[in-house]
Amino acid sequence: MESLGDLLKQMPGGGSALRQADKLMEELLADPLVGKLRSKYPELDNETIRLNLNKIYQCTKEFRICSNCPGLDQCPNDFEGHYTELSCESVGGRVQLNDRKVTCKKLIARQSENKIRSRIRSFYVDDRALLEGYSADEIVSKDLERMKAVGQIIKYINVTKENGLQKEGLYLTGSFGTGKTFLMCYMLHELAKAGFTGAIVYMPEFVEDLKSLMLEQGKLKETVDLMKETDLLIFDDIGAENLNPWVRDHVLGAILNYRMNRKPTFYTSNYGLDAIEQHFSFTNKDGDELHKGQRLMDRIRPYVQPVHVTGHNKRGLR
Repeated sequence: MESLGDLLKQMPGGGSALRQADKLMEELLADPLVGKLRSKYPELDNETIRLNLNKIYQCTKEFRICSNCPGLDQCPNDFEGHYTELSCESVGGRVQLNDRKVTCKKLIARQSENKIRSRIRSFYVDDRALLEGYSADEIVSKDLERMKAVGQIIKYINVTKENGLQKEGLYLTGSFGTGKTFLMCYMLHELAKAGFTGAIVYMPEFVEDLKSLMLEQGKLKETVDLMKETDLLIFDDIGAENLNPWVRDHVLGAILNYRMNRKPTFYTSNYGLDAIEQHFSFTNKDGDELHKGQRLMDRIRPYVQPVHVTGHNKRGLR
């Protein structure tokens, strides 16, 4: 369907333009959409329609496009993701037709989703897990064996939505590929909808990157401050990193020391709490330092609810 402007450009003279306008007027008067508009605004007379042919034509054209929407990325409307809405009012005894651009539902949904995503920071974690946004039913149905763990996470989400940010986080343990990271991403996505900010950090790569960040103190401070201040912080696959005393005592220790009794911290690991304490107690540089491992655990163990995730290995299936 050509725009009215394009139609008028094709006309060689004023007479032709007038005849074309008369033809368009006739078509619009016979259009059921214009009929509905006149039913809503009985004061909309033929003279007002003739004076506003372009507005009415634009409105009917966009309505039909939206009725067979090709998708937001292929939206052919003049203002992508918007359509024209008409209304009438009487001004000084004359009928005035007003038009305004209205945001379509698909664009509203995309803007809402982008706002949710902006509340979540991901460090070295595949963003696909954060963006899928599966429903609770889909999460349970993926593996009935992990239903108990899913129930604990959904309960935590609901309590946080109802009562606000909790001081305790969750510590997810389980075998490889049972979906611990995915469940944490689901939690982040759901709580981001409620307005909470969050970050998820893949520990093995994060620890390796900290070596280069030591030379960029400004960037290091910015990263550590973000992890301190975000509402929800997840350390993913903790225990798989090659730990050194500086990371343990001055980075991880500082973050957890700040967050305890303030904001919840979450963990996924293939190791239980006792085994992770042993991991924190040993570094390649200084060997066994049991008191330092215990000191770090004093900032973890009292502030988490353990969740054991069982089920089948799903890696490569999603």
